[in-house]
Amino acid sequence: MNAHTEILSFAGAAGAIEARRDMPAGTPRGMAVIAHPHPLFGGTLDNKVVQTLARAFVQCGWGAVRFNFRGVGQSAGVHDEGRGERDDMLAVVRQAAPEGPLALAGFSFGAFVASHALAALWVQREVRHAVLVGTAASRFEVAALPPEAHLRTLVIHGEHDQTVPLSAVLDWARPQTLPVTVVPGGGHFFHGQLPLLKGLVVRHLQ
Repeated sequence: MNAHTEILSFAGAAGAIEARRDMPAGTPRGMAVIAHPHPLFGGTLDNKVVQTLARAFVQCGWGAVRFNFRGVGQSAGVHDEGRGERDDMLAVVRQAAPEGPLALAGFSFGAFVASHALAALWVQREVRHAVLVGTAASRFEVAALPPEAHLRTLVIHGEHDQTVPLSAVLDWARPQTLPVTVVPGGGHFFHGQLPLLKGLVVRHLQ
C-alpha cells in the first residue's frame, strides 16, 4: 500500500498465510484484520476496497493487516467455500493481534467470512469495531451478529450493487434490526466512490 507496508507470513491450518501490515505513526489504538473478496473471482489482499479499508483504519490510529485466503497469492492451500477461510482469519487474529483492542473488516465474500469470525470470537474477547462492505448475503449464509456488537458494526452497501442486491443485505439485517448504510448510486466495487467509502469508515471509527 505504501513504502512502509510490511510483508508478513502467518501459520494457518492449510500452511503459510501471506499478509501485509500497515501501521500508524505512534502507538496504535489496536489492530484491524481485513478480509478480501471471493478468491475464485480475483479477490486478493490488494483489492482496492480492502486497501481503502486499511487506509481508513490507519488514518484513525489503528494497525491494519490484510491477508490472502488459502490458495491466493503466496498463501498455501485451496479454496474451502468459507469454512477454511474463517479459520484463516482467526489464525491471523491470533498471531497479528493476540491481545488488545481488535477490529474485523471484510469486503464481499470477506464480509461473510468476517461475520463468522466475529461470531466465533465474541465469546472469547472484545471486538471493538466491525466493518462489513458489500456483504455477500445473496450468495452465502452470513452469520447473525451478536446484539451487543450492533452499535460497533458498520454495514455499508451500494444502492445499485449488481453482484449482491441491496435487498439481500436488508433481508439479512432486518431480523437483527441491524442498520445498513446505503451509498446512493453505489455499485459493488464503489467505482469513483472510494473516498466516500473511506470517509464513512473513518467517521464510524472516530
